[in-house]
Amino acid sequence: MTGDHYFTAEPTSAAQPREVEFSVAGRDYTLASASGVFSANRLDPGTAVLLRKADLPADDVTGALLDIGCGFGPITCVLASTAPAATVWAVDVNERARDLATANAARVGAAARVRVAAPDDVPADVSFAQIWSNPPIHIGKQELHDLLLRWLPRLTPDGVAWLVVARHLGGDSLHRWLVEQGWQVQRHASQKGFRVLRVTR
Repeated sequence: MTGDHYFTAEPTSAAQPREVEFSVAGRDYTLASASGVFSANRLDPGTAVLLRKADLPADDVTGALLDIGCGFGPITCVLASTAPAATVWAVDVNERARDLATANAARVGAAARVRVAAPDDVPADVSFAQIWSNPPIHIGKQELHDLLLRWLPRLTPDGVAWLVVARHLGGDSLHRWLVEQGWQVQRHASQKGFRVLRVTR
């Protein structure tokens, strides 16, 4: 594979700026995007299903929330908007995505509560009340498993993780694998070929 991908750490292609508009839970969002990041031109269909079908955090949720593979930040911005008392960690390997997520947190008035970081820059002592992800399936099965094994154990004892995976990209096999790792997994919803998984201890 050659060229930039959304999981490229430092994209070298020219950043062609654009905006992505979408609505979640009655609120309209207009976020900055650019080439070289995941789903640069629109809200990814899987992300849209996740934000539509999963249980968004209540406005009294506190503590830390995590968006794994944040891209330009749509999940981060929705979490920060619906949970104004929480801190949202937005993690991505892609430097351009992190820059956009930072800018978009400011757009929605949440710059003070969003921590955008590379994976290795998240302090080891932070645990998460909720983890959200449209995980990067295309990095490969073993790499995906390693990513989930890295972050899911950082859930608080009563925490919940919400994942969305396309059925044709292994959503059901990922469900089985998570159960084999000892997690409680519920297929919370299915829509447009995507599985929304609710994962708890």
